[in-house]
Amino acid sequence: MSDHLSIPCSQYADLTRDELARLVRELLLIGQLIDRSGMAWCISAFGREQMAQIAIEEWGCASPVYTRRMQRALGFVGDDVPTIFKGLQLDIGAPHQFLDFRFKVLDARHGEFWLDHCGALADVAPMGEDYVRAMCHDIEDPTFDATAVATHRRAQIRPLHRPPYDAPRGGKVCHWTIVIADEHPEAQDLPGLAAIEASVAASTALAPIDPTDEGHADYTGPVMSDFPAEDFSRSALVRIADELCLQMQLLDLSFAQAVRARAADAEQLTSILRKQLVGIAGVAAARLRSSLGLGSDQTAALEVLRLLPMLGPTAYVDARVEDGALVVRRSPAHDDGGWLGLLGPGWTAALNAAVHAVDPRFSVEVSGDADEWRAAVVVGEARPVADEVAVTRFSTGVAWEFEPRRALPLTVV
Repeated sequence: MSDHLSIPCSQYADLTRDELARLVRELLLIGQLIDRSGMAWCISAFGREQMAQIAIEEWGCASPVYTRRMQRALGFVGDDVPTIFKGLQLDIGAPHQFLDFRFKVLDARHGEFWLDHCGALADVAPMGEDYVRAMCHDIEDPTFDATAVATHRRAQIRPLHRPPYDAPRGGKVCHWTIVIADEHPEAQDLPGLAAIEASVAASTALAPIDPTDEGHADYTGPVMSDFPAEDFSRSALVRIADELCLQMQLLDLSFAQAVRARAADAEQLTSILRKQLVGIAGVAAARLRSSLGLGSDQTAALEVLRLLPMLGPTAYVDARVEDGALVVRRSPAHDDGGWLGLLGPGWTAALNAAVHAVDPRFSVEVSGDADEWRAAVVVGEARPVADEVAVTRFSTGVAWEFEPRRALPLTVV
């Protein structure tokens, strides 16, 4: 799709600038919670060690693809440490404040970062030291480098310290260096990366940012201490939100690829993918409804469905509200076989989990076929929270509250 005039209008295009700034932070957090939804079922099916390998392949095959997309979208393509830091600030693997990344730029090829708070650690710590080590060592080592490789193949991210330990050192949960050096060996792509790069999601064209819109249209200046979403234009925030939806779609495709390689059969694969989708759909719906103040009636439930990142961006998933129902038509996402391939008349559990977050009495009635279907919100008897949503609610991120912050430029020390 080369003509931007043919790109469908974003599902977020009618939100205000303030709503979009809040939405961007919500989408970053929702993307991180995908793993809280999916990995519990991987542990149950394959054990802790295979869960860790799935996470490595999932993030390592998706993050280089979506990091480069965000660099191009906001005009900060480069090969230095500040470019890597900017990418981290706009990565669903590093949601603002919940994973509270702090950065220090030493020069173009050297830097440090640390976490003042790590919600992922808070989630995993009760499970024991083996799980902490799996996350903070086994998973982080290859996936941090995979993220950096989107900017420079000779970038290395190495720990100064990290859990497990009795207490954070110097108030820092973990502390890392990043060095780009000509003598470093070039990082090698994971075997599954090529398949994710070849997906429709990876090459989906989104509308360009309007440079005349009020506010920042790019991120070409210095790295900021916190990503200043409120300073960006409506047009830029819409593009960022759509890119974050694609990050989630790419992460899910990568997750499915890793699970498929280990599943005993198609039935086990589908079961795990459906459980993951139910959990994240229910949690995402609840956070979006609360953040955007969407109310609690059937109209609000349809609005929640329309805004779900699992049904976006509009250039990838043709989903819109028409005549009192969510209408989903054949779209590019069908060709990737990701989340959209699970939804439809034959299975409604994820959509039910989403509208349940608005009112426990709500469910959906779906009619049509795989290429075009309608989901209407109906009222019935109150239902309990789905087990998959309850599992995802284990994360402290589900109830996370963002605080206002002032972003300051980071200068070379």
